[in-house]
Amino acid sequence: MAKERARKRAEREAQAARDRQERARTRARKERLDRGKKALTSLVPDAPKRTPGLLARRRRRRLMAFAATIMLIQVIVWPLLPTWTARLVVLALSLVIAPVAWVLAFGRV
Repeated sequence: MAKERARKRAEREAQAARDRQERARTRARKERLDRGKKALTSLVPDAPKRTPGLLARRRRRRLMAFAATIMLIQVIVWPLLPTWTARLVVLALSLVIAPVAWVLAFGRV
């Protein structure tokens, strides 16, 4: 009877050792994958944080509307101008005049 208990205990201990080894292999593989994932994601910059609040939302909306207006001007003007030089001049002028138009339209920067 004692030999049978000793044999069963040895089997349980052997099974427990195999289970511990399997868990250690699984844990090591997971840690290796996590390190690789972390190294890969560290190469990608974080998304810019959006400032919460009504004023920030209003400013973003104004900025998007202003940028859309500049893009609309470019979309309208570019097909009408025959040369690339004229197109680039219109683009440069719109970018130079944009801060002045912003202040005139919305006040302070």
